[in-house]
Amino acid sequence: MTTPSSTSAFSIENTKIQMRKGILEFCILGIISRGEVYASDILDALKSANLLVVEGTVYPLLTRLKNAGLLTYEWRESTSGPPRKYFTLTLEGHTALEELKETWNELLNAANAATHYQKNETNL
Repeated sequence: MTTPSSTSAFSIENTKIQMRKGILEFCILGIISRGEVYASDILDALKSANLLVVEGTVYPLLTRLKNAGLLTYEWRESTSGPPRKYFTLTLEGHTALEELKETWNELLNAANAATHYQKNETNL
């Protein structure tokens, strides 16, 4: 039974936001693994995947991933504006991405099993 205090402690929107935040680093590593990209490419790829984030969210994550040694960057001149910072994964970044893919698949299978559970005759 739902009580007023239990509904105020749970927010479906907050849960959705937390779920998206939890996979953002994984998605950014996946995008960068495709090849050299700069921040605008990452934002476009996230937007195309319906993961709507703003620059203010992505830049700190990129800094954290770089400081963790998972990616590196190189400044390059641009023909259409200021120099751009192009990101690539390090060897550690590729290893981390593979581990995250395994974890993602395990979580996906677990969530599907938990949310699509059907009673069978042996459980009756």
